[in-house]
Amino acid sequence: MVKKIKIALVTGAGSGIGQAASLALLDAGFHVVLVGRKLEALEETASEANSLQSRTSCISTDITQPESVVKLFKQVEEDFGRLDFLFNNAGSGSPAVPLEDVTFEDWQAVVNVNLTGAFLCTQQAFRLMKKQHPRGGRIVNNGSVSAQTPRPFSAPYTATKHAITGLTKSTSLDGRQFEIACGQIDIGNAATDMTERMSQGVPQADGSIAAEPTMNVQHVADAVVYMASLPLGANVQFLTVMATGMPLMGRG
Repeated sequence: MVKKIKIALVTGAGSGIGQAASLALLDAGFHVVLVGRKLEALEETASEANSLQSRTSCISTDITQPESVVKLFKQVEEDFGRLDFLFNNAGSGSPAVPLEDVTFEDWQAVVNVNLTGAFLCTQQAFRLMKKQHPRGGRIVNNGSVSAQTPRPFSAPYTATKHAITGLTKSTSLDGRQFEIACGQIDIGNAATDMTERMSQGVPQADGSIAAEPTMNVQHVADAVVYMASLPLGANVQFLTVMATGMPLMGRG
């Protein structure tokens, strides 16, 4: 009997953690649906897969728009008939300014991507995972260590990442009877374009500016593959992977 290839969908797959996780999932044998707003960036990720590029699909999607997300999951269902793994990875930050100076537009933009986008994708994944055969699947949310402890001047980002923890717990509870598992990976200082500023110094809770260590993003990708590859009878509910020397413990 030929084993069917599993289907994974990664949001924010055009760069950083999303790109690294997508390539690692390909190496692990998944077909990966690469999702993001910029098709060119998704195609660049696919090209990085080299001989595995045939197991990628690039779908430009605005995850903040319900109709765009519905169209995405309809395409996945039409192309593959199922979805085995969703990595809600796409995220956005805002300028590091005092809380009272955060604009409504910046607040709303972060909420739309980090929280609403993850919810909309989870909602559509539930609909597909409940009716597919065999039933069920797995969802992993990128929580960030900011889901645990904030950095200074990060109210929009921190609030959405704390909310992701609530979404993870509700998803786990509501999916339990349908063989839908959900976990959360909290990532600290993976070396990506987003964390380049760490080496130059970033604000600390005591008001100082200090450089922070980073870790190879491959460690994050490997953790995502581990979570994705578990049988549905087992689940990593919460996992933190971070640069050992980053000042998370005691932060704030």
